[in-house]
Amino acid sequence: MRKCWIAVTLTAFLVMSLSAAMAREPDEGVKVGNPSFLRKLVSAERIEKAASLQFGQLKTQAEAKHALLPPDHHQNVRLRQIARDLLPHADKWNPRAKDWRWEVVTLQSRNINAFCMPGGKIVFFTGILEQLRLTDDEVAMIMGHEIAHALREHARERAAKTTLTNVTGRIVGLLIFGQGGDAIGAAGSNLLTLKFSRDDEREADLVGMELAARGGYDPAAGVTLWEKMSAAAKGAPPQWMSTHPSGESRIQLIKDHLKDVQPLYERAKAAKSAGGPPETLRKGQEVLPGPNSSGARPSQSPLAGPKQ
Repeated sequence: MRKCWIAVTLTAFLVMSLSAAMAREPDEGVKVGNPSFLRKLVSAERIEKAASLQFGQLKTQAEAKHALLPPDHHQNVRLRQIARDLLPHADKWNPRAKDWRWEVVTLQSRNINAFCMPGGKIVFFTGILEQLRLTDDEVAMIMGHEIAHALREHARERAAKTTLTNVTGRIVGLLIFGQGGDAIGAAGSNLLTLKFSRDDEREADLVGMELAARGGYDPAAGVTLWEKMSAAAKGAPPQWMSTHPSGESRIQLIKDHLKDVQPLYERAKAAKSAGGPPETLRKGQEVLPGPNSSGARPSQSPLAGPKQ
């Protein structure tokens, strides 16, 4: 009876995921399909709470080591401005984003890395900014990519898929191999979920391209960004590069989809040149300056844990 219930449940999830993926997307911009229905197996609040705790711990540790740059540092000012340009376009990808309390912090570290935690907490390391000598367009491509992970709830989806494949793997292992199947099923789960990470990265590349383009940043900068990343990866791969597909495949993906976002960039660029009013952030969606600012410190929100 229990086996039958599990089979019915898995079938239902697959059917609903397929239906969601077939939903119509806007005509403009990139096409990536709807988020997997499987992510609903794990509550967003649970993931965001865990991320909030991790983010708080990260800032505490960074402050103790004098590695947390002050809000008025030129790199923080620069990053917050880029975030302000990108964030007005976040709601398209996740309606929940309108209620997130966004925050940008920069850590003094040679690590070539950046991430955005569930709920809108953006972290950059000075290593990725300074060692690669990134232009604003290149920074926008990285930031858009990382924001996309949070908007598409990849951490939540991966947690759900890991939970599901672990349970399924143990059941299948038990049925086929008997008592020893539990360990065999558990060992196979990592292989089942490995591809999910690659798919997430591709999706984040595409969504990130659109966010950057809509914010007025040249999406073609993704090509020079990945050329720099590939060069930096020689010898000792950077931390950020180690969790992402190869530079060559990323460059080709960007080139293939430039036509989808170039009109958005040209419109945004023309609006900026004409001195038109910038898009404004909704209340509660402002980019917070981080700790030690003169304003009231907001309650912590979920942040996209270390690189997904």
